[in-house]
Amino acid sequence: MVYQATASAPVNIACIKYWGKRDTKLILPTNDSLSVTLDQDHLRSTTTSRADPSFTKDRLWLNGTEEEIKPNGRTATCIAEMKRLRADLEAEKPNEPKLSQFYVHIASKNNFPTAAGLASSASGFAALVKSLASLYQLPSTPSELSLIARQGSGSACRSLFGGFVAWEMGSSPDGSDSLAVEIAPREHWPEIHALICVVSDDKKGTSSTSGMQRTVETSTLLQHRIKHVVPERMKVISEAIKKRDFNTFAKITMQDSNQFHAVALDTDPPIFYMNDVSRAIISLIVEYNRVSVDAGGPLKAAYTYDAGPNAVIYTLKENVKEIVELVVNYFPQANQFKDPFGLFGSDGVQGNVVTGFNTAVAKPFGVGAVKNLIHTRVGDGPRTLGPEESLLGVEGLP
Repeated sequence: MVYQATASAPVNIACIKYWGKRDTKLILPTNDSLSVTLDQDHLRSTTTSRADPSFTKDRLWLNGTEEEIKPNGRTATCIAEMKRLRADLEAEKPNEPKLSQFYVHIASKNNFPTAAGLASSASGFAALVKSLASLYQLPSTPSELSLIARQGSGSACRSLFGGFVAWEMGSSPDGSDSLAVEIAPREHWPEIHALICVVSDDKKGTSSTSGMQRTVETSTLLQHRIKHVVPERMKVISEAIKKRDFNTFAKITMQDSNQFHAVALDTDPPIFYMNDVSRAIISLIVEYNRVSVDAGGPLKAAYTYDAGPNAVIYTLKENVKEIVELVVNYFPQANQFKDPFGLFGSDGVQGNVVTGFNTAVAKPFGVGAVKNLIHTRVGDGPRTLGPEESLLGVEGLP
């Protein structure tokens, strides 16, 4: 009998940022956060987990390379917690096979660059937890599984849901109420699209883990953000999502991105995650929005940046074509834009700006300044996949 399961999980990009832990072992955040889950047809982690009595230790392969599972590390913690849930189920149902006593082999792969500010750890740990939940046939809800995924990577808890997701910081010292909840499913507002501008796929100079701890220890602005800013923004943006109010959604998303990077700058010594290209993209979106607002219209796009230089631009589907043309006008692409939604004809993307746009807000960059453009949209939560998608061979190896 082969005991195996494969699952995929999506990337999520936060609109209200998580930055700072009040407990580093349990990964309990200093504030609530909120994110949009992106379509895993474009960005996902896929993980296969197998339990077998012949295995001699827990093993993990990421993108084909074996990774050490450090004792008491994040991966080990997630595996142990999932085995504990399986053991509880076996205690209730004595006839179930004792999978909790077997070692596991786990293979995982991403279809996007790892450690490049695209939240690979979020989708990775969500896929790990989902595949083990399927392997162990657990009745756990996504919120219950998010408690475990959170201990692998904080933002992973939000990748257990599709659509629009809040991570409630909770107040219990044991972390039992620090979990993810769905604000609205993908189907509620499917018109939300995202354009990811990959400015760099290099590994970050300052990791999120060390960066946020330094911020907690040294930034006075962070304390103001935690106490006074985030609680109100969570209420306002949640209401905007429920009302499909893009203008408010965009305003809060950009303000929170700006403040997150201000907090990084307020850290001692300061942390710089954005670069000149990142700042130029901000200038383009600000000017693009100005043209719309001056004509009596709403904000049409929202930029947001996590702990890296890559821009994520949220917009409604109807505006994506204009935004792609605007970005390509300033950042010519070496490769043809992948057009998954068929916005452009056979000629491909032509650089262009909207009427009334002040072209002096940014200087044009050379080919390669923005390495890649990924067009995606709001997506669904983790999926359990069939055996044909397995990443492990018959011997339980990649």
